Amino acid sequence: MYTAEISRRNPSCFLFLVDQSYSMAEPFGGGEIETSKAQAMADAINRSLDTLVARCAKGEGVMRYFQVGVIGYGSAVGPAFGGELKDQELVWIDEIANNPLRVEERIKKVPDGTGGLVEMSVKFPVWFDSITDNGTPMSQALWQAHTIIEGWVNQHSTAFPPVVINITDGESTDGDPYPASEAIRELQTDDGNVLLLNLHLSSRRGSQIHFPDSEIGLAEQDKYAPLLFKMSSPLPGFMRGAARDLDYDVSDTARGFVFNAEIKEAIQFLDIGTRAANMR
Repeated sequence: MYTAEISRRNPSCFLFLVDQSYSMAEPFGGGEIETSKAQAMADAINRSLDTLVARCAKGEGVMRYFQVGVIGYGSAVGPAFGGELKDQELVWIDEIANNPLRVEERIKKVPDGTGGLVEMSVKFPVWFDSITDNGTPMSQALWQAHTIIEGWVNQHSTAFPPVVINITDGESTDGDPYPASEAIRELQTDDGNVLLLNLHLSSRRGSQIHFPDSEIGLAEQDKYAPLLFKMSSPLPGFMRGAARDLDYDVSDTARGFVFNAEIKEAIQFLDIGTRAANMR
């Protein structure tokens, strides 16, 4: 399972679900970092999209190894891309490469070769902006993801299974999200079940939970943590390996779930979740 070759003839799919509720305007960790959760995750997902583009670049072109979507949920539930990609649920990776909303100039610190750091201007493509408004209609977002992914797997029965990454900082405000999460995880291709990963962002100072393998102790941290654990897929071997490479203690039965993540852990989670196991 989870060994199908990813190629132009047999592409795969990533779908990001992004909480855009009002609370996402708050900073990480109860104010330790000034950047809002919404802006930090918009930057992180835009960076992940740019990385996927780079992984699919061959010669002078970008190969159609993936379709990718970003669904936001807050005052509304729907596609979050801007510009030419607006209102599209899934987009081929070469279309993403060719249609950023804008390209910003960002300052990045890089080693200067003598043990210090120097600031360098880099280009940073942006495909969607952060939005913060209203509640957290997670159940609706997950059901919409189910509809999108169900249609995709019906057309790509031999593909490496799609990966759905749900990013949130709070509880669902439109009912129990578990049934929708279960329906997503039951979808499958010949290579295995769809993977649903859940990233909970830090809203307060407190303990973090990384890739647990049981519910033991989760309720002591937060009443919401056990539900997110149950909503999350077991990590396949190559993702467990990627997590261990980043020094996480991950068992063979770990699930794709991190609770109360700060910015660094959130970025690492996206990196693990968007690893391609067997790209041609």
